[in-house]
Amino acid sequence: MDNRAIAQKLIDYANYLEAREASIYRCRAYRRAAETMLALDRPAAQIVDQRGRDGLEELPGIGSHLSFTIEGLVREGVFRTQDAEGGNIDVERLFGSLPGVGPRLARRIHHELGIETLEQLEQAAHDGRLDALDVGPKRLRGIIESLEARLRRQRFPEPSQREPEVAELLAVDREYRQRSEQGELSTVAPRRFNPEQEPWLPLFEVRRGDWHYRALFSNSALAHRLGQTRDWVVIYFSDGESAGQRTAVTETRGDLHGLRVVRGRERECREHYAAQTATQPPRLGA
Repeated sequence: MDNRAIAQKLIDYANYLEAREASIYRCRAYRRAAETMLALDRPAAQIVDQRGRDGLEELPGIGSHLSFTIEGLVREGVFRTQDAEGGNIDVERLFGSLPGVGPRLARRIHHELGIETLEQLEQAAHDGRLDALDVGPKRLRGIIESLEARLRRQRFPEPSQREPEVAELLAVDREYRQRSEQGELSTVAPRRFNPEQEPWLPLFEVRRGDWHYRALFSNSALAHRLGQTRDWVVIYFSDGESAGQRTAVTETRGDLHGLRVVRGRERECREHYAAQTATQPPRLGA
């Protein structure tokens, strides 16, 4: 299993924990481990072959519990944890976390339709199979919208052939936050977590060279739960051929503590800040 597949498994489990309202710290730990996997400059399998779990535990955010999980993915392709559930996802509980899906409907979806994943449920919602369970049009529409939002957050964007330099992403992040603070940006009304449909979310669009950027604060459930809706910035980029997105945040741990970093590209951020430090003139008296 390659690093990206490992990261996806970790994020899937983090989203399952979030859906069942587990500790935000557990959710955050799995997400941080996923980011570490994506930022590695070599396969995790190589680390496990050379150093075993000790090598994994030297990585940022990977402790003994997560090294156990990642080793299982590398060696056997099996997701396992050291908690009581052992990494097993309660499918009916997962389905029941969707608005409009109660315990009875979740049980029928699982047993009568044989559906095991949110992806399979999304397909059933579109191909008419939920009609057999007496799901009405309004309820069905709500389930489809919830699934669309949930699955969009669970999947990593496909890796683009190329991405902007980290320095440019950080510059876009910096300009967005500065202009937002100064009230210079137009605002949009996000669909989620905005019952009054108020246009409060600042939007920034700019073109630099070949790249077109669109930046806005994160409006995800996790950002709201952690109070990070004015810190996490989602940056979308496209050059007409390659497209993707990255999230810039203020790092809270490790050697990048207090600095803005682009999630998934921490190693490049570290190199970027090291280069900046090396080119700064010496302080007076130094």
